[in-house]
Amino acid sequence: MTATGTFGLSSEARNLHWLLSNLVEEVPGVHSVAVVSSDGLLLLSSDPGQSTEAATAGRHESPRGSSADLATIVSGIGSLTVGAAKLMEGGGVKQTMIAMEEGSVFVMAISDGSLLGVHATPDCDMSVVAYHMALFVGRAGHVLTPELRDELRKSMEKAE
Repeated sequence: MTATGTFGLSSEARNLHWLLSNLVEEVPGVHSVAVVSSDGLLLLSSDPGQSTEAATAGRHESPRGSSADLATIVSGIGSLTVGAAKLMEGGGVKQTMIAMEEGSVFVMAISDGSLLGVHATPDCDMSVVAYHMALFVGRAGHVLTPELRDELRKSMEKAE
């Protein structure tokens, strides 16, 4: 989301948008990022700009080219891993990573029950991605109040 897309938002919401954009721009191999509320609603996203060549060829740089699709995947992975942890009496789920032939998906819990999801290239440095995700979670977790989640959700609805 660009700076113009954050016009009218609170300073906390603008800061989270900046952190999210920074994660995508600064970490090599990251295609897109989504923050999903505990009830599965998309709160923040950063869709990559698709290249004309990729769009013409019908290839997408993120799941189906949509932050909504990434949010759905992140929410499903979160639900599945929480259920598995309960069955195995493993405690809370901190992070999930899925490595595929053509990409990777990372999901990390945020303290309020929300989830941070990242779609990256298959050759990304997984430790660097996880480190930057942990930084985001550490910075976002204490400010992601119910009021801020509501503000972010409403801003995503307006953007659609």
